[in-house]
Amino acid sequence: MIRAIVVDDEPYASAALQTLLKKHCPDVVVETACNSALEAERVIIELKPQLVFLDIEMPHRNGFELLEHFMPPSFQVIFTTSYDQYAIKAIRFSALDYLLKPIDPQELKAAIAKVSKPDPNELLTQQLQLLMQTIREPAATGNRIALPTLEGLQMVAIDTILYCIASSNYTTFVMKDKKKLVISRTLKEIEEMLEDHGFLRIHHSHLVNINAIEKYIRGEGGTVLMTDGTELDVSRSRKETLLKTLQIRK
Repeated sequence: MIRAIVVDDEPYASAALQTLLKKHCPDVVVETACNSALEAERVIIELKPQLVFLDIEMPHRNGFELLEHFMPPSFQVIFTTSYDQYAIKAIRFSALDYLLKPIDPQELKAAIAKVSKPDPNELLTQQLQLLMQTIREPAATGNRIALPTLEGLQMVAIDTILYCIASSNYTTFVMKDKKKLVISRTLKEIEEMLEDHGFLRIHHSHLVNINAIEKYIRGEGGTVLMTDGTELDVSRSRKETLLKTLQIRK
């Protein structure tokens, strides 16, 4: 059994999550629900939960600010949030789990399945530290990213990524040192994370580091030659955007 608490300032959202947990995740026992970060701080100290469902947007003190009081953490965290592009991107950069309200039962079950052991580890601390850095220093965001590989979590510098290739629900990262990392994220998710950091989708299967393009070769859609010698197809629908981007970066 996993002992959990729910932290959310919206009573309806809190009740809805607890109902979903009872129905779909019987191994999770919600010991209490808190409607503010201040209350949650006291409860976490008192109850020492193994898992915290943490709302991000709360008055007075948000979920990220609450977490800063518990570093390194003694519990696992699953964020819950309404759509917030920046917050979600920051969470994704850290390879942490989040649930978008209204919460989908299948996504909830998938998130719980990843909480394989109730005790947090050094890896979670690294992830949360990266998240806090991203939240506190927006201008520095993008220096490093956490990638969930088949072997574990790999921390890499974004400028060492040459390009990414889609493979169903996985994405292969090709690095400057010629290493390849298989990541359990879709290319669409990776695109949303990296689009503000010099990466461009040139094909439904290819996301490239613009600075790693050696040259563009004309064609119906054309191809790009990457600095490692690889040629990647450009789709007709994305050709114009690519050429404009290359012109701007000249």
